Amino acid sequence: MVKLEHSGLIPQIGITPFKERLPWIGGDLQTLRDTFVDDRIHLSDEDPIKIQVPSKLNSISTKEYLIAFLNKPPKSQQIKGLVLMIHGLGGSSRRRGLRRMAFSLIESGFAVLRVNLRGASPGREFASGTYSANCNSDIFPVIQKARDILDLLIKKEELVSKYSPLFGVGISLGGTILLNACLEFGLSFNRPALDGLVCISSPLDLAECSASIERIRNKLYQTWLLNRLIRQTLEDPFGIKDSERDLLVRESIRTFPKIASIRAFDSIITAPRWGFKNVDIYYKEASPLKTLLSRNSIKLPNTFFIQALDDPWVPPNGAKTLKEKVNNNQLSYKMEILLTNKGGHNGFHSVNGCWGDDVVKSWLLRCSSSS
Repeated sequence: MVKLEHSGLIPQIGITPFKERLPWIGGDLQTLRDTFVDDRIHLSDEDPIKIQVPSKLNSISTKEYLIAFLNKPPKSQQIKGLVLMIHGLGGSSRRRGLRRMAFSLIESGFAVLRVNLRGASPGREFASGTYSANCNSDIFPVIQKARDILDLLIKKEELVSKYSPLFGVGISLGGTILLNACLEFGLSFNRPALDGLVCISSPLDLAECSASIERIRNKLYQTWLLNRLIRQTLEDPFGIKDSERDLLVRESIRTFPKIASIRAFDSIITAPRWGFKNVDIYYKEASPLKTLLSRNSIKLPNTFFIQALDDPWVPPNGAKTLKEKVNNNQLSYKMEILLTNKGGHNGFHSVNGCWGDDVVKSWLLRCSSSS
């Protein structure tokens, strides 16, 4: 049996176990809370940072960029480190949950770099195409830009120490994306890409996750996500292929989806755009679980997974399997997995606010103090 959050990790980072609070009872309401409630978090989106990424247009002359925003603690406060944050499927740097978590980290002394992936808005006009679960060619320049920002903060003496760390936090698919980048980086360069990584409600097996979101009970979720993905695709200022457009939307009503599942979208758009022969190969090769289980020597950052067992989108099986390996000392790399009975998909809304935000903040503070 896999032990849940009452194991040693909770007291180590100084927080109490998760408890739901009214009215956010059950995995679905936990998941939907940030859709219903605006916490009125203000983070400046001024002075966007452009991060050049490889062009997907097969054009040497066309430069493409991702857009990010850097938010720092007040000038009177020295910075403990930099946190690179990546949003989930259909999201952006402006999603409520991401902004709230970023604000919590900033209040604790971290600078935060909120990145918009290829296709997300803001930044839709600067990059063609859309992102995937394995878009390492985009993420490597992002990590390098974050390192450059850290170096600049060191030169300006804004950091607590010149050894201040660079952390990554990925929400939902954002965690999968960062994890895949860290796996390839570690295997290629034999050193960790980051000083620590947090993956919250992140898919480890894409095929299993796709099957989960296609359940009848998740029809509204899938329709909502699918509409966002199709809109991002159709809004591409560089244009899309007529063949792609014809497969995505009905001719008679251009705004009505012609496809009925995220798997279909990935088959038409994601897999071929990122060089995969078909969607099954894409799901297999872009799922980090197999690599984590099959390679016992990977230069990974200290990695932390947070997963609720009642997540309606992402099955917990991958996280449970990893936790069993960790408990049995079958993995050589440092990894911590926190499972909760409740919490939904990136929910974790508790009596004193968002418990998930507190866990991430406490874990990163512990890592920064030991770096």
